[in-house]
Amino acid sequence: MLLLRRKLLLAATLAPVAAHARVQYPAVVRRPLVFPRDHGAHPEYRTEWWYLTGLLDTTPQPLGFQITFFRSRTNIDPDNPSKFAARQLIIAHAAIADPARGSLLKDERVAREGFGLAQAAEYDTDVQLDRWRFARQPDGTYTCEIPGRSFTLRFTARPTQPILLQGEAGFSQKGPRPEQASYYYSQPQLAVEASLTRDGSAHTLRGVAWLDHEWSSTILDENAAGWDWVGMNLDDGSALTAFDIRQKASASGAGGKAIYAYASLRPAGSSRVQVYGPQDVRFEPIQRWTSPRTRAAWPVAQRIVVGGRSFETAPLMPDQELDSRASTGAVYWEGASSLLEGGRRVGRGYLEMTGYVEPIAL
Repeated sequence: MLLLRRKLLLAATLAPVAAHARVQYPAVVRRPLVFPRDHGAHPEYRTEWWYLTGLLDTTPQPLGFQITFFRSRTNIDPDNPSKFAARQLIIAHAAIADPARGSLLKDERVAREGFGLAQAAEYDTDVQLDRWRFARQPDGTYTCEIPGRSFTLRFTARPTQPILLQGEAGFSQKGPRPEQASYYYSQPQLAVEASLTRDGSAHTLRGVAWLDHEWSSTILDENAAGWDWVGMNLDDGSALTAFDIRQKASASGAGGKAIYAYASLRPAGSSRVQVYGPQDVRFEPIQRWTSPRTRAAWPVAQRIVVGGRSFETAPLMPDQELDSRASTGAVYWEGASSLLEGGRRVGRGYLEMTGYVEPIAL
């Protein structure tokens, strides 16, 4: 969901001779989103991502997959004439969740924009990092190619529903102050056809996916530790989004209270989106898993109360921790999950959590 940016040290490392300046990042204000332009990159803003998660149907259990391309505008002086100045960073993550393996197959990349190696087009979605690429075609279908170290994933993702504008027509509040906001839309219920190669064997698979595209300059409250988020494709064709922004723990260990929360539910076949504010959304941990690597206690199953309905998430497997400190500077849990209501599966998608190792810095 929200961008997990590398600390500014990365920019200094990539361009040690470049001068820094007080870069002015534009504020997020209420405006109509315009397509296809807003499918593309917005390089003047500080952070942006194209975030696709989904499940591929296999026997006896499905596989989860995550593909994310991040764009980050650094504080490098925009007037610096050096071609090596890292004004924009392109970062990409890819992961396969296989319950038979028990942990993620994952890969990541990071590079400064330019030199034909990394780019994010402004006219429409077309993000490239070396040989990794995610692009939107003229008919609206997304294509992706990820030749990773331990797997290769290629797929098409075809929209089956209209774009879902989050918040107020794409203006998505992330905190109590007006500037704590992003532009945010989703494309749920994407029909996926994929080719996955690993361990020398290729498989053709089908599934369903969810795409988030979001960009901003200021998102988190200074007292925020991180967030919990779900994007769930319901089996009846509905789409559920929910997130909360959690408060940092105090010196006494107290914390976790939501600074802000939001949910949206679009019923199948409807153009109307029911939006829920902070008073109507609540996340409650119901199962924790402690990482043997980071010692973080992740609430990998959660109860999510949205209005008068109560959902529960059930992870495809507990270990879906992604340590991306080599690229974004953050550790997060990105988990393929089932969605339950009344003990019965009603959907599936992804639960994302940040700020359980240390407060996330944006």
